Amino acid sequence: MLMKMATICHGRTKGRGSTMWTENVFHALLISTAAGLATLAGAVIIYIIKDKNERLISASLGLAAGVMICVAFHDLWPHSEAYFTAVCGEQIGLVWAVVFLVTGVLLAAVLDRLVPHEAENNALGGEHHDLFRLGFISMIAIGLHNLPEGMATFIANYENAGVGTTVALAIALHNIPEGITVAMPIYFSTHSKSKTLFYTFLAGIAEPVGALIAFSLLRIFLNDFTMGIVFAIAAGIMLYIAIEELLPSSRQYGYKRAALIATFAGITIMPLVHLIS
Repeated sequence: MLMKMATICHGRTKGRGSTMWTENVFHALLISTAAGLATLAGAVIIYIIKDKNERLISASLGLAAGVMICVAFHDLWPHSEAYFTAVCGEQIGLVWAVVFLVTGVLLAAVLDRLVPHEAENNALGGEHHDLFRLGFISMIAIGLHNLPEGMATFIANYENAGVGTTVALAIALHNIPEGITVAMPIYFSTHSKSKTLFYTFLAGIAEPVGALIAFSLLRIFLNDFTMGIVFAIAAGIMLYIAIEELLPSSRQYGYKRAALIATFAGITIMPLVHLIS
């Protein structure tokens, strides 16, 4: 069945054409870089929060979970479904979106097993509930999420600079709470501003990396089907981390109500960011 679907979709898939290193390419790469580095703005919170506070940690992890859940369902999933639908039709496109969403979940589960648990916790002096690990996998998840965003920002700017700039602004604004998602657990586990900024930077730099990938592949096989795959897998990874890691950890400090409120806050922040952009 899947092979048949792949054949049908492949027949309808078209590349995006060739491109050269022109002024609009440079502008698209520059805008994508600026949008990605907006993630660092979220790390500014470490200069405001001085002392470790378990209620604040609980709330920040809940906020991170809410942000990831919302990004997965409000941003990544609709894009994936739209790309697949455009290529394969509504029914088959939906099935492909689900297949690659599950693929993302499975990839995240494998990644979760590969990231050290006990050793990392001991190296940090037995930090409560392995905050560094949570920050690390959040960095990976947001970086993977930023890759297709970088591709989308590049393509939007390459095709229409005005529309692309608006898209980049929306992405930059919602990258700020994502930066907080990475910065808070890293900072509270290491108490190092430099490490916090470094890991937050890694999450943000994935955006221009995605733009470079789009530029490199624009002449070859970047199309609606492959974009649908990337968005669906990223959504699955973010959902796994939010549900398996962040939500349980946010409630383990005893401040369950604070974690719950923060989770709902994270879910509502992202649509409001899109509204004002």
